[in-house]
Amino acid sequence: MPRSVNHVASRARRKSMLKYAKGYWGRKKNVWTVAKNQIEKSWVYAYRDRRARKRSFRRLWITRINAGVRNYGLSYSVFMDKLHKSGIELNRKVLADLAMNNPEAFAAVVHALK
Repeated sequence: MPRSVNHVASRARRKSMLKYAKGYWGRKKNVWTVAKNQIEKSWVYAYRDRRARKRSFRRLWITRINAGVRNYGLSYSVFMDKLHKSGIELNRKVLADLAMNNPEAFAAVVHALK
């Protein structure tokens, strides 16, 4: 019996995968094996970097808070310790935004701790 190959389904599978390769340079966008490898690698990077983004934003917020509290003679660690002990429930994202965009409100928070 001759070999039966469902070309319609396999072509559709490849076509749907190549849709994700749009915008890639060279053979990565249209050669099946190269494109498939690159798409899978891209998905690995995307998964990894969704977690790395959270870490990098936290580092940025800590840097901004530290720069803001240095003007008031505090370090970041001392400031965060006093903040937690005082019961003020502001997270790093909000504190960093206040330090950058609303210095008066940030000053009020710092003075509430002193």
